Amino acid sequence: MKTFFYVYILQSGSDPPHYYTGFTVDLKDRLAHHNSGIVPATAPFRPWQFKTCISFLDRERALEFERYLKTHSGRAFAIKHL
Repeated sequence: MKTFFYVYILQSGSDPPHYYTGFTVDLKDRLAHHNSGIVPATAPFRPWQFKTCISFLDRERALEFERYLKTHSGRAFAIKHL
């Protein structure tokens, strides 16, 4: 069985213009982690919901895409296309 690597964009339920981008191998667990308040960067904006999830078979490609989405041009791309 192949392992998928996910890049995700979360949207805040309490502040909808606020987004968070991350990487995981377990989407369900990661969303629960963000919504639990354990992650300092996301705790003030709970609850979170998935806006976009993209799966990759290659871990390094997923991490590269996550890094890109966190750049100025990557954020502009995500707003326009995702």
